[in-house]
Amino acid sequence: MLKIDSLSKIYRVGTFGGQELHAVNQVSFEVGDCQVVSLIGESGSGKSTIGKMILGLISKSSGSINFNGTETSSLKQAGLKEYYRKVQGVFQDPFSSYNPIFKADRVFRLIKEEFFPHLDACEWDEKVEDALKAVGLNPETVLNKFPHQLSGGQLQRLLIARALLLDIKFLVADEVISMLDASTRIDVLNLLADLKSRGLSILFITHDLCLGYYISDQSVILYKGHVLEKGVTEKIYDSPYHPYTKMLMTAVPRLDRKWEPVNIEFKAEAPNQMDGCVYYD
Repeated sequence: MLKIDSLSKIYRVGTFGGQELHAVNQVSFEVGDCQVVSLIGESGSGKSTIGKMILGLISKSSGSINFNGTETSSLKQAGLKEYYRKVQGVFQDPFSSYNPIFKADRVFRLIKEEFFPHLDACEWDEKVEDALKAVGLNPETVLNKFPHQLSGGQLQRLLIARALLLDIKFLVADEVISMLDASTRIDVLNLLADLKSRGLSILFITHDLCLGYYISDQSVILYKGHVLEKGVTEKIYDSPYHPYTKMLMTAVPRLDRKWEPVNIEFKAEAPNQMDGCVYYD
């Protein structure tokens, strides 16, 4: 499905762009069919940057992003349009995806104009209704309301429904529940799990270890733009190999024991240029 190989992103920072910031450094992993892979790491580890490069929102500095055997950077016009029919993203803040002066149904009308101009009104309404029901929403309840009249969970599910209209095969879910309340989080998580059972592959970007464990088949642990550990989620959580992963697991709150400070020191600033494991610094 999706193969990331030696992917890197370098930003020019400082006065006149005289310095380099390696946001993502030689990252490699794969997402298979009907698979959920979690990208896990603290803020600034490069998680969202990877998601944006997959979606073509920012360019990569080096490496490859291969989707179903095709390098995405080679796609132009019709090929790129077809790529976006298969690959879509949902982001952390659902409110930023809506224009507050328009009703919620506008996000669907924009899709129709671009991808489904041949459908008549009845066919389109039926297609939208099916997509909304797939994410547990009633069309009559949400489509005629303005964004501020809907909850964060409803807005997030509307965006997922919009992606489903395109018959997508791959979803980049970037911190999709971090702004939602606890009662809504489980609904969105269960929705993603249900979409996986229907054949959708998902890259689940999160800083929350518990969420990653709940939903993912494979996990990739990031630190300062580097992959420190990756593999089957249960194996990583049960027997973490890297010291940073062990520290993360120790920091997860548990009901069966009292929390104790973690006796591992580390710095969270941007990486410098050095040989060896980035975590050593």
